[in-house]
Amino acid sequence: MTYKTKFNSSVLYVLLLTLFFWSCNETPKTAVNVSQIEINKNYIKKTNDTEYLVTDYGIVGNSTTLNTIALQQLIDKVHKENGGTLVFPKGQYLSGGLVMKSNVSLYLKEDAVLLGSTNPYHYSDVPMPERPESPKRDDYSNMAFLVAYKANNFKIYGQGKIDGQGRALALNIDSLHHSGERKDPKYNYRRMRPNETARPKLFRFSMCKNVDILDLHLQNGACWGLSFELCEKLKLDNLKIINRAYWNNDGMDITDCKNVQITNCDVNSADDGICLKSYFPAYYNDSIYIANCKIRSSASALKFGTASYGGFKNVTIDSIEVYDTFRSAIAIESVDGGVIENINVSNIIAKNTGNAIFIRLGHRGGDAPGVVKNIHIKDIKVEVPFGRPDIDYDLRGPEVDFFHNPFPSSIVGIPGHNIENVTIENVEITYPGRASKGMAYVPLSRLEQVPEKIKDYPEFSMFGELPAWGFYVKHANNITYKNVNLKLEHHDFRPAFVFHGVDGVHLESVKVPETAHKQFVFEGKENFTHSDAIKENILVIK
Repeated sequence: MTYKTKFNSSVLYVLLLTLFFWSCNETPKTAVNVSQIEINKNYIKKTNDTEYLVTDYGIVGNSTTLNTIALQQLIDKVHKENGGTLVFPKGQYLSGGLVMKSNVSLYLKEDAVLLGSTNPYHYSDVPMPERPESPKRDDYSNMAFLVAYKANNFKIYGQGKIDGQGRALALNIDSLHHSGERKDPKYNYRRMRPNETARPKLFRFSMCKNVDILDLHLQNGACWGLSFELCEKLKLDNLKIINRAYWNNDGMDITDCKNVQITNCDVNSADDGICLKSYFPAYYNDSIYIANCKIRSSASALKFGTASYGGFKNVTIDSIEVYDTFRSAIAIESVDGGVIENINVSNIIAKNTGNAIFIRLGHRGGDAPGVVKNIHIKDIKVEVPFGRPDIDYDLRGPEVDFFHNPFPSSIVGIPGHNIENVTIENVEITYPGRASKGMAYVPLSRLEQVPEKIKDYPEFSMFGELPAWGFYVKHANNITYKNVNLKLEHHDFRPAFVFHGVDGVHLESVKVPETAHKQFVFEGKENFTHSDAIKENILVIK
């Protein structure tokens, strides 16, 4: 009897413990508010102001109802009421062009899609009366799905998507031109497509301050993707950008902006991936930080130019992955009189990319040639293929119309205007080799055969066949290579380096494959330093 009583007490104790732990782990049956759901999904809102649920204002997310007027009225209303956030729940919200206003943010929740109309008449060129004039007017307009002019202090963010439906929109623009209903005076008959000025961008923000674009999926502009000009304090973070709907589909274009941060973005574009431009001679890009991004492009991954009237100063680019990119991993170009200085590029890995490094000073536009100086490129690893890197794209970059061998990287100024103070450090580039004199040939005795192309559009292929397989350097001062390893997958009859009219070359710990011919060629200048390891591998042409 005593034993039975003791046994029952133990059973009761175990049952009580089990009940206690079960009650602690049980899911509560009380309602959970929106903020708790966001925390549970690890997404935290980026605004803390008055919210306006768009569906409470006659805005319908059924993908067919056109919401342009209702959305614009709500944006204007919230702006007049000192700001707030428009909240888009799950749904597909069709709209034409919208104009953002100061202190009005957009929050797209998961599975919310802001969908661009495919009707060209639903977009207009927004007046920007105080915007300065640019000498270059041939390739841009102020027409976009989202436009902002002197709008400050707002965010566009969330787990949703903004889709411009650019291919259908561009094809409709094309059809209206050919029918005669809506003629494009700049129509490109060679390429058989409407000019960039006739096709809306995804974003077009001008003269804005304190703007954040965060966490969204952004896709399918009819022209450029995200275009920002003359903006200050701009933050682009954790964006997935797929802009491959039509031609001229850049990922991001940053024009004459200050204090810009681009981080943790994944860009897949039919044209340049992340492109810095300068359209205004009195302005320039300043204090730009680009880091931890992934880029795939049918043009160049990271590009300065080609529009380069004011310039680019104090730019830091770090930790970028480039892949399947047709042109250059890094292209730094001043051809319109702009100043490029204090550029630091580091930790770049580029696979299956057509060219590693292209640095160019030319004189296509502007009153006088610009300046390119103080560039430091380090910790780079690039693999250049023999064939087209973008062969599997549906939109592929245009091929050149001449025969050539694989192109080297190049650093090229123009007579009387040299590129200055460039350091290439801790760099490994693997080239395909397989060059053939039967395909194309510039002998070292005819280096003057390489054209200057002073006024031409800048591109790594612009000079035609080049006499080096690794680096071609011309019209430059104080060029340093330190801890550089150039590799070949197959034999190349050309030298690794050709320095043509370069004053001040410093080679430290530079490795090239062993071959029967000299790999370092100097012409026109004898002011160079090098390690003893390459002494017997140098050819000087006087």
